[in-house]
Amino acid sequence: MTNPIVKIEKLDFMFGTENPFLFCAHHKDAYPKGNDELGPPASALLGRNIGNDFEIKDGWRMYHGKTVPGFPAHPHRGFETVTIVLEGFVDHSDSRGAYGRYGNGDVQWMTAGRGLQHSEMFPLIYKDKENPLHLFQVWLNLPKKDKFTEPYYKMLWAEDIPVIEEIDSNGKKINIRLIAGKYKEVRSLDPAPASWANNEKNNVNIWLIKMEPGGVFKIPAVSSTITRNLYYYEGDNIEIDNTTINSNNRIKLQGDQEVSIKNGNKKSYFLLLEGEPIAEPVVARGPFVMNTMEEIREAYMDFQETGFGGWPWERTDPVHSNEETRFAKYSDGTYEKR
Repeated sequence: MTNPIVKIEKLDFMFGTENPFLFCAHHKDAYPKGNDELGPPASALLGRNIGNDFEIKDGWRMYHGKTVPGFPAHPHRGFETVTIVLEGFVDHSDSRGAYGRYGNGDVQWMTAGRGLQHSEMFPLIYKDKENPLHLFQVWLNLPKKDKFTEPYYKMLWAEDIPVIEEIDSNGKKINIRLIAGKYKEVRSLDPAPASWANNEKNNVNIWLIKMEPGGVFKIPAVSSTITRNLYYYEGDNIEIDNTTINSNNRIKLQGDQEVSIKNGNKKSYFLLLEGEPIAEPVVARGPFVMNTMEEIREAYMDFQETGFGGWPWERTDPVHSNEETRFAKYSDGTYEKR
């Protein structure tokens, strides 16, 4: 059997991805106590490039936010976003009038489809303590036949997401959180209806894996055609096929081999992204991902003319309350609360 490791590379804020995945950003910000506007105090904003603050200063960034950290109203077309929040909160608002707050283990699965504007703000809801935020946002491509599907989003609430806890031969705990796909006989919650992940044959797996020190975990063999990337984002070191790998690395792996991971002396945390590629051209420009440059030009023109339905909110960076609530109000009027 050949070495299952294809490539190892250092992780940055944006992770290297492969088809059918387009992008993965890792946000980890140690936000301070919030003020009445659910943002950091004005004194903490001094010296920052407000509106485009991506440099870590005092352990956090404002991104494109001016009062509240985050990403005010912006458009997408042609793909999906899967936002996995480990800690902290995200306030969602979109051009279809839907809105909500999710966090602390929740996942939002959003299909931009033919076109949608949304904002993703990071409210600092606690005035009496710090507001740490930790999330991954994954972009998953849509095939040509689904790029103009109706925009859609659903919540995968933390309490409903399958979590498998195994005890290995050394008596160590291995924790697998299934965002998408399956592990042995356990299946994830359903993704969005038009998603590439919705067809089991596409072998899309999005997992969060946690290993105790000294633990051993085996990623099952799937197929020779999938792309498989293991993002080792926290820990000390692991061993795969007699190769020692430090944390903060992307490990590209063979998809048709069972891959055995032996953990070192600290807890280790991973994100696994794997799936069958979409065998179509990919042309990405800014917030749009299509199959041709002409379709990209059309996306920009459509957005300029229609605003993808316009923006129904008074501000481009809405936040919803200073309460520790998690909820979703969908465009059809359906309401969920956790």
